[in-house]
Amino acid sequence: MLKKIDKSHSKTDLIELINTIDIPVIFSHSHNKHDIQQKLEELFKESKDIIFSPNVYNISTLKDLQIYVSNPNPKKILSVKEKSTVMRICREICKYCKNNYHIQKTNYKSVQELHDDALYIVQFGDLPSVRRSCKLLNNNQQRIQEYIPIISPQVRKLLEDKMKSKKVYSHGLEKSYGNFTIKFD
Repeated sequence: MLKKIDKSHSKTDLIELINTIDIPVIFSHSHNKHDIQQKLEELFKESKDIIFSPNVYNISTLKDLQIYVSNPNPKKILSVKEKSTVMRICREICKYCKNNYHIQKTNYKSVQELHDDALYIVQFGDLPSVRRSCKLLNNNQQRIQEYIPIISPQVRKLLEDKMKSKKVYSHGLEKSYGNFTIKFD
């Protein structure tokens, strides 16, 4: 049975998916979302056994692709209300960190309340504010645990590509961070 493409996938997301895993669909950027969805559905109806090369979406067959696009877009898991709640928590955590980790200077009543909020937001690691809040919290010497944001494979690849493009080489030297001792004889 052929499932419909979920409406949470935007035109941009579908185009990115097609280009990333090399789906044999011909489209133009002038096509609208509905046209691109129809082209994908036609591909599903043909039911060829297409095997894709390894990719960040972990899609290897046409059936995997159909399941991926029929489910809600994993990038769009937050509603507007949830996102505003997460952003409010991030602001409070940053406020706590900027005030030298003093709980009295925030709206939190206890460290446990702060810890609970931090555990709630780590699941939304695709948001830059969440990654920043976790980084600031991890700089605290008296933290209860390390907070590692959960980042989707697509965003992780984007961040890695961004770091590679920022890497600067000059005269065969590589830029490194840390403490070094240089001695001249």
